[in-house]
Amino acid sequence: MIQLKEGMKAPGFEGIDQNGKVIKLSDFAGKKVILYFYSKDNTPGCTAEACNIRDNWDLFLNKGFAVVGVSPDNEKSHKGFAGKYSLPFPLIADTSKKILNDYGVWGEKKMYGRSFLGVIRTTFILDEKGIIDKIITKVDTSGHTKQILDLYNL
Repeated sequence: MIQLKEGMKAPGFEGIDQNGKVIKLSDFAGKKVILYFYSKDNTPGCTAEACNIRDNWDLFLNKGFAVVGVSPDNEKSHKGFAGKYSLPFPLIADTSKKILNDYGVWGEKKMYGRSFLGVIRTTFILDEKGIIDKIITKVDTSGHTKQILDLYNL
């Protein structure tokens, strides 16, 4: 598994969002990007995280951040999830798990005593030049905005 670290150049990515639009890292040149990886649409933790970001969307925009979510769900699932919760940011459908693997967030997880492969919930904050500025591995789903803003004393 790839081990990305703060200060490294973020891997480029390209994927289709919930609206069928191609989203690339290069689209965000000159902007700070909150790139968050989550397991599955419409699950309690992932919904809490997405809604927490949605509820603070204007704050992120005012602070100069763009937001992109990525999960292995398909475009149709993302469209339903984004519509149900009025999510204003792109959700990339990474069904091939290429982006997940490039960022090292697809790996072994343990739950209820069994091991399986899945998304390791992680958020990468990229600077305006595409460099990884911060990595959050212990995501507080209902307080994720505060976690991010606290890193920058905002």
